[in-house]
Amino acid sequence: MLHTDLLPRDTPVRLIDEHGTAVADEHYAVPDPETLMRAYRGLIEGRRINDQAGALVRQGRLAVYPSSHGQEACQVGASMAIADTDWMFPTYRDSVAVIGRGVDPADALVLLKGDWHSGYDTRAHRVSPQTTPLATQLLHAVGFAQAAKHRGEDTVVLALCGDGATSEGDFHEAMNFAAVFHVPVVFFVQNNEFAISVPLSRQTAAPSLAHKAIGYGMPGQRVDGNDVAAVLAVLGEAVDRARAGGGPSLVEAHTYRMQAHTNADDDTRYRERDEVQAWMARDPLVRLRAYLDGIGALDDETERQFAAGAETIAAAMRAALNTDTDLDPEDLFRFVTETRSPQLEEQWTLLRGEIERGRLETAETASTATGGPR
Repeated sequence: MLHTDLLPRDTPVRLIDEHGTAVADEHYAVPDPETLMRAYRGLIEGRRINDQAGALVRQGRLAVYPSSHGQEACQVGASMAIADTDWMFPTYRDSVAVIGRGVDPADALVLLKGDWHSGYDTRAHRVSPQTTPLATQLLHAVGFAQAAKHRGEDTVVLALCGDGATSEGDFHEAMNFAAVFHVPVVFFVQNNEFAISVPLSRQTAAPSLAHKAIGYGMPGQRVDGNDVAAVLAVLGEAVDRARAGGGPSLVEAHTYRMQAHTNADDDTRYRERDEVQAWMARDPLVRLRAYLDGIGALDDETERQFAAGAETIAAAMRAALNTDTDLDPEDLFRFVTETRSPQLEEQWTLLRGEIERGRLETAETASTATGGPR
C-alpha cells in the first residue's frame, strides 16, 4: 500500500446531503433502500431514547445521561456496520449504539442509574461495558482483537471514542499496537467538536483526526457523521478490510453534540447558540427522511409504526427505571476477584460493621422519638 493510500480525503465522505439529495461518489455507493429503512427506524428509536433518558434524569431516576442527540447517525451506523459475531467497545455516550446491538434499554441504562457496573451480559451481546474514563476501552478493544486473531476467530472489533479521547495516551498506545500487530479492529472517532468544553482546535493541530492514522501506518477516512448512508458505507468498508486480514483502520465522523455534555454541564459557557442552531439544519433524522420520501420508500403508515415502536421502548424505559433497586453492599467486593483476598475481606468486614452500627443508631433514634426505652 502506498503511503498516500493511507491519507483521508480532504473533505468528509457524503452520500446524502442535508436536503436529502443523493451525492454521487466515485468510490462509495448509497446503501439499498431496505438497509436505509432499518437505519431510519434506528434513528427514530435513538432520538426517542435520548429524549426519554433526558426526562428520566430530570425526574431523578437517572443519575446522569450523556446524550447522543444529533449523533444518532453514528450510533445507528456503528451498531449496523458489524456482524453478530463481532464485538463493540463503547463509551459512556454510546447507549443508543449499545441498544442497537440488542441490549435491553433498561439494562443499558443501569450503569448511568448508578446501580451496577454494567447491567447487561457482555458476552451474550458482544458489547463490552460502557466506559467513563476516556480511551481506556481502546486498549481493551485492541487486546480483544489480538486474542481473537490468535484463536483464528472471525471477529472484528469496533472501538468507539470521541474527539477528546484522541488526546489521551491510551489512544496512541492502542493505535500503535493495533497497527504493529495488524489486528482486526476499527477505531471509530465521533468528532462532535467538543471534549466537554474544550474545542477541537485546542486538542490537535492536525488537518483532521483521521490524518493521525498515517502516523501509525493504517488508513484513515473522514465521513459526514450526520449522513447515516455515508457512515454505513465507510464503516462497512473498514470492517470488511479488517475481516479480510487488512488490519486496523481509523474512521473519523464529523458530527455535533447538540445538547450539553451531560445534565451537569452548562454549554452556554463555551459555545454560542447560533452555532448550535446552524447544526440543527444538518439533523441526521430529517436528512434521511427527506431522502426516503424522495425515492418513494417511506409512507405515513410506516412512519407511524416506527414512531409507535420508539414509544414502546420509551415506555419500557420509564417502567424499568421508575422502580427502586434493592442493593447489596457486599457486591462492591464480591466480583473484584474470583477469590476474595484477605485485604478485601478486611474492608468488607469494616464496611459491614459501619452499616450495622448505622442501623442500630437509626433504630435507637426511632425508638427515642416514639417514647420507647432509652
